Amino acid sequence: MDKKEWPLWEIFIRSKSGLSHKHAGSLHAADAEMAIEHARDVYTRRNEGVSIWVVKSSEVIASDPEDEYMFESAKTKIYRHPTFYDIPEEVGHM
Repeated sequence: MDKKEWPLWEIFIRSKSGLSHKHAGSLHAADAEMAIEHARDVYTRRNEGVSIWVVKSSEVIASDPEDEYMFESAKTKIYRHPTFYDIPEEVGHM
């Protein structure tokens, strides 16, 4: 495969102090293993990462910004409020 034909990969890094992966950027690589190695070299040079995820850009599915209903306020969705649920005393503070 010619280098110009390598797929684009999205890179997600979890930092040492973080609980979630964050998008760090994109790069081209021949396969997933190469994408992880390149991501390590490019995005974790200062030892700040503990985990790397790579996803082919073509596999990422995104919502359409025109679909405003997906981002309606939770105030209109009363079932999301915890006042409708009985929490057992054993659970303690949530």
